[in-house]
Amino acid sequence: MEMNNSTRRAFLSDMGMGFGSIALASMLSEDARAGEQIADKLTQIAPKAKSVIWLFMIGGTSHMESFDPKPMLNKYAGKTVEETPFKEVLNSPFLENERVVAFDPNNGFIRNELYPLQVGYKQRGESGLEISDWWPNVGDSADDLCLVRSMWTEDSNHGAQIQFHTGRHRIDGFFPTIGAWANYGLGSLNENLPSFVVMGTPLADCCGGKEAHRANYLGPQYDGVPLKIDPNDPLPYAKPPQGVFKEEQAGEFALLRELNQLTATQYPGDDAVRARMKSYELAFRMQTAVPDVVRFDGETEETQNLYGIKQKETKDFGQKMLTARRLVERGVRFVQVYHGNNGGAGSWDSHKNLKSSHTRLCKQVDQPIGALLKDLKQRGLLDETLVVWGSEFGRTPGSQLANGRDHHPFGFTIWMAGGGIKGGIAHGKTDEIGFHAVENRHYVTDLHATVLHQLGLDPRALAVPGRKRLEKDFGHVIEEVIA
Repeated sequence: MEMNNSTRRAFLSDMGMGFGSIALASMLSEDARAGEQIADKLTQIAPKAKSVIWLFMIGGTSHMESFDPKPMLNKYAGKTVEETPFKEVLNSPFLENERVVAFDPNNGFIRNELYPLQVGYKQRGESGLEISDWWPNVGDSADDLCLVRSMWTEDSNHGAQIQFHTGRHRIDGFFPTIGAWANYGLGSLNENLPSFVVMGTPLADCCGGKEAHRANYLGPQYDGVPLKIDPNDPLPYAKPPQGVFKEEQAGEFALLRELNQLTATQYPGDDAVRARMKSYELAFRMQTAVPDVVRFDGETEETQNLYGIKQKETKDFGQKMLTARRLVERGVRFVQVYHGNNGGAGSWDSHKNLKSSHTRLCKQVDQPIGALLKDLKQRGLLDETLVVWGSEFGRTPGSQLANGRDHHPFGFTIWMAGGGIKGGIAHGKTDEIGFHAVENRHYVTDLHATVLHQLGLDPRALAVPGRKRLEKDFGHVIEEVIA
């Protein structure tokens, strides 16, 4: 029996395989890029990390009340910038020389009074890194953290969320994300699991939506695969139809394999056929492997308590962090986790009530993230796993709506840990009130370049024929933070 692609798709639908887009998207990076013909070009750097866990706080976490405390805000609270010794920031060349879209320098900063820190801070670990009291558990791992306090981006509105993941402003269109590039360059270490997994509710449509974990022109096979913490239904479209037994489904796959082999024999050079065969086989294997990842029965009570899984405030994110550890343990390359979706700009967007909102949000994530760092380290996994924490921008030194802070793209903090990155250091800095990144400034793609470098990938070797990339797309590896 001979089938064209259209007939084959109809046949699979009639068989009730139940895989939908999962089977044809994001399932097989290795075969989808036509074997290994470009692998040698992509992996010429000795890798220091096998996997990445990418944590993204949606809305804009205040850098000054997290990992870059500024005591001068307390000293000059209530004064405008022009009334302080820091008024020279108003004439900074950064305001003129960088393309920052939709930024009003009078909004929430120059016109308004400096807003004092809403939480205390202290030196943590032997390194003495200054970290806010809202992050005590992450602070316990201070000697493993590399704080990069000199990030900047171009978008002062929440299009910065997609820019943080792709390096491009939304007015430029959509581009491959950092996770997709890692997937494209490396593929998976586990034949039963996808290479790029996504957890948490993604960005709202206003701010890029699912494009923050998609591959765009690289092809949907490099998209992040969404995962739910539900052993009974962890992946959309990957659950067998009701009434279909495993043995019956195995027989259907055997028949499908024979049909594909006939096509492969007829068209031996068709890489798409090989990729399709592998993708369906992987989807079948994933029905067992993926539910096992989100099943915590084998984890000790001590471990579950460490992640806060039995506490209401930390249960949700704690489950995601424990799952992230279990995924990298099994060879998943890139795990992207969102926190703070509220259907709009994001819960971390604290234009008002910053103290109460950040207190609540930090409580949800600090213990689970701290547990992840400790757990990876005690299992010997932190050396080969690069953990990245970030938000699309910081918050202004000036007040807004009396008790909040506005968006701030000119200087903010991200941190990395593990994966061959130096621990216990702060790289770069902002000025004394946290406005500008003034030392070792880094655009967001410098972070991308550093992550890819640690995975053994050269961003320039990832260029796709027919797709011209801008110089800023490649970024520059932050050499000073590499161990």
